[in-house]
Amino acid sequence: MTEKYAVVVIGGGAAGLSAALVLGRARHSTLVVDAGEPRNAPAAHMQGYLTRDGMPPAEFLALGREEIARYGVELARDRVVEVTRGEDFTVVLAGGRTVRARRLVVATGLKDELPAVAGVAERFGRDVLHCPFCHGWEVRDQPFGVLASSPASVHQALMVSQWSKDVRFFLHTVAEEELSDEDLRRLAAAGVEVVPGEVTGLVVEDDRLTGVRLADGAEHARSVLFLAPRAVPQTGLLERLGAELHDTPFGAYPVVDATGLTTVPGVWAAGNAIGFAEQVVHAASGGYRAASAIVGDLLMTDLDAAAQV
Repeated sequence: MTEKYAVVVIGGGAAGLSAALVLGRARHSTLVVDAGEPRNAPAAHMQGYLTRDGMPPAEFLALGREEIARYGVELARDRVVEVTRGEDFTVVLAGGRTVRARRLVVATGLKDELPAVAGVAERFGRDVLHCPFCHGWEVRDQPFGVLASSPASVHQALMVSQWSKDVRFFLHTVAEEELSDEDLRRLAAAGVEVVPGEVTGLVVEDDRLTGVRLADGAEHARSVLFLAPRAVPQTGLLERLGAELHDTPFGAYPVVDATGLTTVPGVWAAGNAIGFAEQVVHAASGGYRAASAIVGDLLMTDLDAAAQV
C-alpha cells in the first residue's frame, strides 16, 4: 500500500528542515524529500543568522537533520519527479517510491546561473561573490570589482561600497549610455570607478583572485569580484499543480499569503522557492510559518469533519 503522511516537505534546506521540525513537534507524520542541492553549497560559511554566524552551511543542515529525527520525521535522500492532486497529494520519487500526503510544503529553492566568464564558476562562493550581507564583512576594505550584467547592477556596485572604498564597476556587456545620469552621479558620489569594456577572464595566483582581465588585455588588480547571478526558480512542481506565479526582476515565483500558502489549496511554499532574496534566516522563518499554519489547518479540518459525524 502507498505510504501516507500528514505532510510531505519537498526540499531539505533551511526552509524545509524548519518546517519539518515544527511539524514533527506537533506530532504530524512528516516526510522530507531532499535532493541534496542547497543553493549555498559553494559558500564556506553563512552569516547573519543569530547564534549561527559563520557556521558552514553543511554543518547547519547536518544539525537540522539530527533535530528533525528526534521527532520521528523521516528523511528521504531522493528527488520528487511528480506531484498530482486528488483527495490527497500523490508524490512520486525518482527512486520509484510513491507516497501520499494531506498537505505539501514546497521548499525547492532556486539555482544561480553564473555569467559565462572564464574562472567565475570555479571561484564562486570564495572570492567571486554575490551578496555583501553574506560576505561583505569577511572581505571588507579589499579592492572590489563588480561585474555588470544589466544597468540594474549599478545598485550592487553602490551597495558594496559600504564595505570597501576601492570599488571598480566593470560594465562588461553594458554600454555606458545605458546608465542614467542619476546612476552616474551616485556612482561618483560613492567613489566607484566605472570601467568600460568586456571582462573575458580572471587572474588567479596561488589559488587567489588577484585581478580581472578585459578583452583589450588590460588587467585590473582586484581581490574580490561581486556579480549578480541569474536566478532560476525551481517552480516546476508548483506549476504542474496549477499554482499562480507572479513575475519579478529575478524570475517568476508563486503567489503566496503571509504564511506561504500558494493559490493551490493545501500547498505551501517557503525559502527561495518564493523569492530571490530569502537568506537562510528568512528561509528558516518561512518554513516555521508555513508549518504552524498547516498544523492549524489540519486541526480545524479534522475537527470540522468530526463535528459532522
